Parts: sequence; C-alpha cells; structure tokens
Amino acid sequence: MQYPVVTLIAALGVAACVQAVSMPDAREGAAIYAANCAQCHGDGGKGDGPWAAGMVPPPADLTRLGNGTFPRAHVLSVIDGYDRTGLPGQEMPEFGLLLKGDTVPVDVGDGVLTPTPRPLAALMAYLESIQAG
Repeated sequence: MQYPVVTLIAALGVAACVQAVSMPDAREGAAIYAANCAQCHGDGGKGDGPWAAGMVPPPADLTRLGNGTFPRAHVLSVIDGYDRTGLPGQEMPEFGLLLKGDTVPVDVGDGVLTPTPRPLAALMAYLESIQAG
C-alpha cells in the first residue's frame, strides 16, 4: 500500500515545479512600448514620435487598429516580423529576436491558446489598451 503515497508525493513534486502563468497586463507592455516603439510611433501611439519626421511611409497610428475588433493575430505577426504583407516600406524593425523568453497562452481570436513570448503578449495588451473609440 505504499504506491498511493509514492504517487501522491510525485504529484506534489511536479505541482511544485509548475509555476502559475499569468497574462501580462497593459502596464507591463507600456514599458516595452516605451523602450522599443515610442521613438517612431510616439508616446501616445499616434505615429508622431521624434524619429517619425521624414519617414516614408510614416509610422502607423497604433490607436486605430482594426475595425471594432482588435486584430490580435495580425498585431503579433507584424511586431515579431512574421507577416508584413501589405505594409508599405521596410522601416519597422523586426522584434522577433528581442521578444523571447517564457511564454504565456494567448487567444488570438480563434479560441486556440497559442504559446506567445511574454514580452510580445505584454506589448499586445498595451496596444489593445490604447485603442481609440
């Protein structure tokens, strides 16, 4: 009858190794935005950062993404450089290599939780929080 005890101890050991995963919030993403995006997109995300003058095309207004529904999958793929289809110019750097580390499960709108680097998910949460309207 030692097996149930051994099983219980093993299960508790595994549980102790698993950390609770929390989704990043907009505040966490704001710091990433300030360090990587504000130079071009501006402090408020309207495309009016100090480096924006003379950029062709100008940086996008990040406060007006999507048509009523925030396009999570598209935003993530543009930031990490996976999909730039239909975007003019090549001025925006790819942040895929910068945004590595622990992952969090993100629903990008299809109901499937996709493992996403925490900094990328945090930046997405911030961009979603600054949407106008």
